[in-house]
Amino acid sequence: MNDASSSLRQRLQEILSSAGGFPDLVARLAALGVERYHTDYSRQETTYYLPDGQSVVISQPHPPLPIGQTFSAIEVEKSVRRSQRQEHTYADFLRETMQAGCVGYFAQITGRRVLYFGRNGEVHQELMPAAS
Repeated sequence: MNDASSSLRQRLQEILSSAGGFPDLVARLAALGVERYHTDYSRQETTYYLPDGQSVVISQPHPPLPIGQTFSAIEVEKSVRRSQRQEHTYADFLRETMQAGCVGYFAQITGRRVLYFGRNGEVHQELMPAAS
């Protein structure tokens, strides 16, 4: 790993440990220059991408939770709304979306949308609310 990647990894970990909810996290990642990220529930990791092609993978262990067999866009949407209102923790969001059959998601910060995926190729799109 080069010095630039190491520095980016350190800054990302600082943001992740101190962000005050999803809206704050997105704003801070955007300020760092992150244009998108992919969270993979099965691998328990998130990959962050910058416009210059640089990327950093950060392990995000969570308790072993079963991923539901059936994807429910309605349940994913409910959990997303709770996150947007800062009504629960990221651990709650993980548990709820995994129970809803979600295997991971792509957050497109510059495009202001998140795509949630089911194990059979289902996709649910959510638009990110405007920054307040």
